Amino acid sequence: MGGGGQQTDRIADTNGRFGTYTWEEVQKHTKSGDQWIVVERKVYNVSQWVKRHPGGLRIIGHYAGEDATDAFNAFHPNLQLVRKYMKPLLIGELEASEPSQDRQKNGALVEDFRALRERLEAIALMMVWYFGTGWINTAIVAVILATAQSQAGWLQHDFGHLSVFKNSRWDHLLHKFVIGYLKGASACWWNHRHFQHHAKPNILKKDPDVNLLNAFVVGKVQPVEYGIKKIKNLPYNHQHKYFFFIGPPLLIPVYFQFQIFHNMIAHGLWVDLVWCISYYVRYFLCYTQFYGVLWAVLLFNIVRFMESHWFVWVTQMSHIPMDIDYEKHQDWLSMQLVATCNIEQSYFNDWFSGHLNFQIEHHLFPMMPRHNYWRAAPRVRALCDKYGVKYQEKSLYEAFADIVRYDAHLKSLAPKYSYVTTLTNNFIICCGWGQFGPDSVFRQLEIQVNLFTFS
Repeated sequence: MGGGGQQTDRIADTNGRFGTYTWEEVQKHTKSGDQWIVVERKVYNVSQWVKRHPGGLRIIGHYAGEDATDAFNAFHPNLQLVRKYMKPLLIGELEASEPSQDRQKNGALVEDFRALRERLEAIALMMVWYFGTGWINTAIVAVILATAQSQAGWLQHDFGHLSVFKNSRWDHLLHKFVIGYLKGASACWWNHRHFQHHAKPNILKKDPDVNLLNAFVVGKVQPVEYGIKKIKNLPYNHQHKYFFFIGPPLLIPVYFQFQIFHNMIAHGLWVDLVWCISYYVRYFLCYTQFYGVLWAVLLFNIVRFMESHWFVWVTQMSHIPMDIDYEKHQDWLSMQLVATCNIEQSYFNDWFSGHLNFQIEHHLFPMMPRHNYWRAAPRVRALCDKYGVKYQEKSLYEAFADIVRYDAHLKSLAPKYSYVTTLTNNFIICCGWGQFGPDSVFRQLEIQVNLFTFS
């Protein structure tokens, strides 16, 4: 099948009846401007709709040419309403002889996961003013503010996933209030980033959380790729030395801060901008009268610095040590399980992480209220055991230790990166790019690279 014109002709030929398609035909429509998806065996042409999709065009594009049923169910609270909007996009269905899953996914696992989802759904499961502005009091204020900001972050996360109210309009409204007025960020920016992360976790070029602006190379594949392509935006062979200096402390106060305002202005998100500005107006009205402008700005950045550490350690302890690779077209459950792990439950862990210690259940059922994760966990584990899917759970100490170990892992990548770069240079000097091209060079070097192992 080609573009939209061919699709219209095919439907017209059936006298008003929709066409039937094979997976091979569906998988031809994956490019920008020509994208099809499959939901519950129905084929939809979303080529133009992606521009109007409330969740952003990229999240649909990530599933072009694939079965998007589980992602569709995971992100939409009112399925009947969404299906109404999808009717004009329907162009047919899969042929009866075609399996419901694409790319040799385990059909039994997928069906059992969907049955688990149905069962779970059925279960339904003032201090500165009083004490003054001394150093000790200010330090206490900073800790309290950082704690409040972090907990507000978990709260906006709940509203953003539409997991609090039955009517999602209230979730949307309170999401804007909490993330905008209480945290000084943008709901639309958060939705755009975070839903892509959930749709394709730890998948390079699709998950923004592992798209680290070329500051780091992560996983086992990217260092080899960057070495072969001679990408040297930063001294990656020293990234283990600068990871803890520019990663956890600067993510929120520098990178997110800049990205949020750039995103709001570039995309005309004026409602979000008003909510965001209201946060800064409130903050500086409250604190400049006690500290003055300069010290209020310093206090603001100290709070952001502390919150950034809290956020990075909690969110990345369940992701960064896991598998990071390019798209493998796995089923929903397997894709989430290789990219996430759980942290043991305790009252402190639940509070400290906003219940994101149940990262597996949260990724499988992103609209599930957080207090029900522990009820779903045994059933998810049983399903994983049935199909031999690894279900990982760690202690909080072990999870934090894995982040530190990952720093050591980054150090181990330094000789690998340097080795591959040197090997590539030597190969190019001898043979040149022109004769082979980058892809051929990669194949020629692959045998050599695989011989280079690390502890």
